[in-house]
Amino acid sequence: MGKIVPIGQIAIVVHAGAGEDTEFILKHIPEYEKGLSDAVGAGYSILKKGGSALDAVEAAIVSLEDNKIFNAGRGSALTAAGNVEMCASIMDGKNKKAGAVAIVNNIRNPISFAHELLKSTGLMYMGGIEAVETAKDLGIKTEPDSYFVTDHQWKAFEKERAKKTNKGKIFEKYLKRLHGTVGAVALDVEGNLAAGTSTGGTEYCQPGRIGDSSIIGVGTYADNKTAAVSCTGDGEFLITEVMAYNIAATVKYKGCTIQEAIDHVILEKNEDKTGDMGAIGIDSDGNIGISFNSERMHRAWRTREDFGVKIYK
Repeated sequence: MGKIVPIGQIAIVVHAGAGEDTEFILKHIPEYEKGLSDAVGAGYSILKKGGSALDAVEAAIVSLEDNKIFNAGRGSALTAAGNVEMCASIMDGKNKKAGAVAIVNNIRNPISFAHELLKSTGLMYMGGIEAVETAKDLGIKTEPDSYFVTDHQWKAFEKERAKKTNKGKIFEKYLKRLHGTVGAVALDVEGNLAAGTSTGGTEYCQPGRIGDSSIIGVGTYADNKTAAVSCTGDGEFLITEVMAYNIAATVKYKGCTIQEAIDHVILEKNEDKTGDMGAIGIDSDGNIGISFNSERMHRAWRTREDFGVKIYK
C-alpha cells in the first residue's frame, strides 16, 4: 500500500447478487447481462465527467433498482405477508459518512433515500413507516404497491404460499429461499471511494426481517484509506462476520490488495460456512476485487482500460 493513485484513474464495479442458479436466471441471461452493463455504464458516465464516486454508486444502483429483473426496488421479493420490505445503504469513503434505510416500502429508489439522508439530514439510519414519511418530506419519489409486484416475484410468492408453510417452517427454511442484492463500489477522479448496497429481501421471508444490506460495515463500507466494499449473500452469515468492514480491515492490516482481501475473507476465513457469500471492492490504489463462493454472482466492472460482464465463474 502507500502508492499514489494516478490522476484521472476511475473505476466502478457492480453486483446483482450471489447465490444458487435458477431456471429463471438461465432463461434470462441476456436480460441480466444488459441490465448489468446498463448499470455499470450509468455509474461510469458520471465518473468520466469528473463526478463523484457517491453519485456514480447511486446512479448504478438506481439503474438496477428500476430494472424489474433484479431483486431490489421494482423487482423486490415479496415477504410471507405478500408485501415488499426494502433495505439500502451508502457510504462516502472521503469522510466516512453514511446513510441507510431498512424495511421500507413504496420508495422507488431506496438507495436515493439513503443518499439523501447522508447529504441533507443529521440522520444516518431509518426504518419503517415513519421513514417513508421522511422520504416523502425530502422529495424522494414513491410508487404504489402495484409498481413493486412483478410477475416473476408474484409467481415465486404464489409457489411458496401454495405449500402452506406455517410460521415455524418460515424460520426453519427461509435461508434456503432465493435471495438477492444489488450493489456498487466506485473510485472517482479525485481518488475518493464510495460503496452502496440495496435489496428487495429474501423470497417469502418473515416480515420484519432485516438482512445485511442496510447495515454499515456489513453490507456496505467505504474508507479512502483502505477500500470500498459491497457484499451479497446470506445476510445472517455476513452480519456475524461484519463482512464489508472485515474485508477493508484485511486490506489495511495485511497490506494486501482488495482482491487478496476478499479472497481471504470469503474463500479462506469462511471456507467452513455453508451460506452464499460474495463481495465486490475497490481499494485505495485503484485495484478491483471480486469473489464469491456460490454458483454464480452477477457482476460487471469498468475502468478506463477494461470492461466486463459476468454471471458465472
